[in-house]
Amino acid sequence: MTTVAALLAGLLFGIGLMVSGMANPAKVLGFLDLTGRWDPSLAFVMVGAIGIGSLAFFIAKRRKRSLLGLPVQLPASTEITPRLVLGSTAFGIGWGLAGFCPGPALVAMGAGYPKAVGFVAAMVAGMVVFEVLERMKSGMQRA
Repeated sequence: MTTVAALLAGLLFGIGLMVSGMANPAKVLGFLDLTGRWDPSLAFVMVGAIGIGSLAFFIAKRRKRSLLGLPVQLPASTEITPRLVLGSTAFGIGWGLAGFCPGPALVAMGAGYPKAVGFVAAMVAGMVVFEVLERMKSGMQRA
């Protein structure tokens, strides 16, 4: 049942990205271009997402189990670390350069945007490098 729920949530998310234009890098870059022809429409998408997400977190904080019976696991840390700032900066730079972030890039790749294929390949390569470095760091700390 959890797999079906994940599939349905992913489909809904992908459809929302397509309908809102988030999978179109030109629309995203238009939103990020504050000095040119700024397109504010994605601000409304973000406000809507933040509102729905806030409501979901409000409800989740009061529950021990999800609707599917799984334990609710919310982030416990609120600390702003250099690692968080660096990761956020890298995310923002990548988003600004390519017009994609991970979810919309996968949707755009499925919709046939050639630029998305390169972005997803670079994203996966970055994930692999990160994982290798984390394992190396973890191995050094145990020794």
